[in-house]
Amino acid sequence: MLPLQEISDRIEIQDLFARYSFAIDERDWAALDSVFTPDAKIDYTETGGAKGSLADIKAWLPTALERFPMFQHMVATTKLTLDGDRATSRTILFNPMTYRAENGTDQVFFIGLWYRDQLVRTDAGWRIAERHEEMGWSHNVPPMPPIPQAGV
Repeated sequence: MLPLQEISDRIEIQDLFARYSFAIDERDWAALDSVFTPDAKIDYTETGGAKGSLADIKAWLPTALERFPMFQHMVATTKLTLDGDRATSRTILFNPMTYRAENGTDQVFFIGLWYRDQLVRTDAGWRIAERHEEMGWSHNVPPMPPIPQAGV
């Protein structure tokens, strides 16, 4: 039987990942402050994105995601290793997206990837201290220009 603290930690971390998904999907960049530590290191480069601090990424996201009118971040199946007030995880992400081309046409495509995270327990609860987006696969990705690196 799992100790109550471990059960609580696992549920809190699962909620943390859900909060991240909703913050991105609702374009609520300020909500990321309750997901990451202030000094977090975030690396989206494997999927063509930016790498930087939380502030860098929050400045970059609105421009980077502007050409995608719709997307969903569906996280599932987390491999989690708890070690006191620290944890590591690898979590599956299924990410359907709609790309809007310059001529106004939309194309739906799919990405499968993993988030590799370093997590820490803070006074405000669990937070992501490091996130690396690891590319898995893609389907039906349209040709598109590189994601802008504005703000980073």
